[in-house]
This record gives sequence, C-alpha cells and structure tokens, in this order.
Amino acid sequence: MAQITLLDGGMGQELVHRAGDNPTPLWSTQVMIEHPGLVEAVHKDYFEAGATIATTNTYAIHHDRLIRAGIDDQFETLQMAALNEARRARTAFGSGRVAGSIGPLNASYRPDLHPPHDRAVALYAEVAQLQKSVVDLIICETVASVAHARAVLEGAKTAGCPVWLALTLDDEDGHRLRSGESVADAMAVAESEGADAILANCSIPEVMAAALDVFATGKLPFGAYANGFTHIASKFLETAPTVDALSARKDLGPVEYTEFALGWVNQGATIVGGCCEVGPSHIAALNQALMAAGHEIV
Repeated sequence: MAQITLLDGGMGQELVHRAGDNPTPLWSTQVMIEHPGLVEAVHKDYFEAGATIATTNTYAIHHDRLIRAGIDDQFETLQMAALNEARRARTAFGSGRVAGSIGPLNASYRPDLHPPHDRAVALYAEVAQLQKSVVDLIICETVASVAHARAVLEGAKTAGCPVWLALTLDDEDGHRLRSGESVADAMAVAESEGADAILANCSIPEVMAAALDVFATGKLPFGAYANGFTHIASKFLETAPTVDALSARKDLGPVEYTEFALGWVNQGATIVGGCCEVGPSHIAALNQALMAAGHEIV
C-alpha cells in the first residue's frame, strides 16, 4: 500500500457558505476580512477530518483584485493574515503542514488574461517571498496554460521551498488545459522548471483520470483534487465575477467523491484532496476509505 498525502478541501466556497454573506468579487478574501478567525476554524476542521496539509486562504490575494476593490494597500497585511490563520490552526492541531496557495493572476479559467512572462514572474515571486517564512511548500493552483505554468513556477521557486504545480483541465477533455494546450506540454514545463509534484485541480472529477494517465508517464509525484461545480458558467468568466454565478453539484457527496479519489490512487496518485465545493465531510470520508484500504496518510 502507498503513503498518501491528504490535502484539505475547498476554502473559498466553504467560507462563503459558513459566513452566509452575499458573495463579492473579493470572494474568500472579503469573508476573511469581515469574519476574523473563520479561516482558522475551517483549517481546524480539515485537520480534524484527516487532512495533513492546510492550504492557505491566499489564492485570490493578488494586487489586481485588491486594486479593483480599492484596498491594494492591504496586500501584505491580508497575505499575512491568511498565513497566520493557517499557522495557528496547525499549531492548535499539533501536526501537519502549511501549503501557501498562489492562484492565477487577473482571473481563474482565463488564460487569455494572464500577464506577459516577466510581469507575471515578478508578481508571483512577490507572493512567494511573503509566504516563505510561514509555509512548508507552495501550491501554484488552477494553472490554465503552459505560459502560466512557466511563469508561476519561476516566481514561486524563488521562495526556496518545495513547489507543486496544479493544472486546471478542460471539463470535457482531461488531456487538455483550459487554454486548449496539452497536459503533456505542461508536464514537460513542470519537470524542466523544477516542480516537486504535479497535480490536476479545480475541474470536474470525471476528467481527472485522463490527466493522471499523462502524469504517470512522467518523473514527478502526482495527484488530483477536483471541484464540485456543475460547470464553469459563462457569467463567471466575465470581469470581476462573483461565485453565485456557479452552482454546486447535487450528485457529489462524500461517498461519490471518495470513489473518484480512490480511483486516482489506483492510478498511482500519492496526493489527493478536494477543491471548491468539497468540504470537511468529503475529506473525512476519503481519509477513512484510504486507511481502510491499507494506505498510510502522511
């Protein structure tokens, strides 16, 4: 049996649901501002469910989002607030690792909006430099193009800690990124640019297996963590969207999600967890199923 790293589940959607506030373009950042301590509580729940990694609530803390909201002067303060909530949760639980999240610049699922390489590298490196004093590793999340992969890895690697690359897939063809480029081409960049693991994330679970088949031909540890959205609505691809444009699936409870994740492990994945709309109950069920199958959670 294998040693499996069990990631947590989604943070942003979990925060939105618990806060009960109307969503804003600042998404989970707004919830963290208005409800101090709630991020820490979510991290604690994931640790108690069996996750061994707390992924920081920094996905959307980029200058572009904060400028639109008129609070860019709080960039460093908000990064550190999110990092400290994860650190406190880990300390309270007594074990586990903290993974710094670096989300895409400008917008999720919009590779056409990604900045030019040099500008993107500088912005990603700025985030990585803030995170390096707190985190054990960095996860570059929801990477939608080969150019995005190259830039975010170059920026994140300046932190000097392990960096994992997580690719978001075409929801109809798991061999491709949302840019239309091949997963194989992105994996080649991950290997050449020094990624320490490669994953698929924030896509429907049905397409993960195709990407994992590609990952299995490479040299890196690999895994997956899917979302629970029905689809990515066109309204969410507009400027400054809010998450109420997206709908959660009704057929992806803890049992169903666990079945998908166990399939990924059978393909050789050693890192699994959940993304948006996958909560603590999903992670708890997955933890129990992995242990029942004889795997060691690390």
